[in-house]
Amino acid sequence: MSRAEGPAKTPGITVRPYLDGDEQGWVRCRVLSFLGSAFFDDVRREKEHYDSPSIELVADQDGAIVGLIDVECEEEPGTVCSERLGLGGMIWHVAVHPDQQRRGIATALLREAERRAAERGLVRLEAYTRDDAHVQAWYESRGFVQLESYLHVYVELGEGLRDLLPITEGLRPVRLFAHYIEDRPDEIRRRFARVHDCVLYERRF
Repeated sequence: MSRAEGPAKTPGITVRPYLDGDEQGWVRCRVLSFLGSAFFDDVRREKEHYDSPSIELVADQDGAIVGLIDVECEEEPGTVCSERLGLGGMIWHVAVHPDQQRRGIATALLREAERRAAERGLVRLEAYTRDDAHVQAWYESRGFVQLESYLHVYVELGEGLRDLLPITEGLRPVRLFAHYIEDRPDEIRRRFARVHDCVLYERRF
């Protein structure tokens, strides 16, 4: 989208700033949206808040929250996003209620967030996503490009978890979530059952 473009229009949906009273609807929308993704168990009970300035928008349908986007904005390069040229904004959350998907709601949220980001002097947005093909296709169709990736690894008890970690007296780990950033990803994929690519995307505008 160029800066001259206006926000996408979705009939019956209003894209507006998040309000404190939206929290319950925000949480429910995010949970239901993420259930159909590789982030299915990343459940939040409260809305996240940010140290830096942020753009927090919701898609409202007759008082119900059916979509959301949160972007944390840099005031100095490299303080929120990766260290690349220009001020960036990190998309921490974008979600659309499953009953409302494929109606252009996420695109409308993204366009309005980008418009507001440009007004703040930002020149790019970043977003991390896992290996859901339809999610990656959505980002790429909207001008995002892959910058880098690493692995999200879940290690279960039966996969040798306790052999990986020193065990404190009386403490018995039963599951581990870890980041893998070295150069033997195929070995990790063979060893553990649940491994995801975590991909960093960027869009410049």
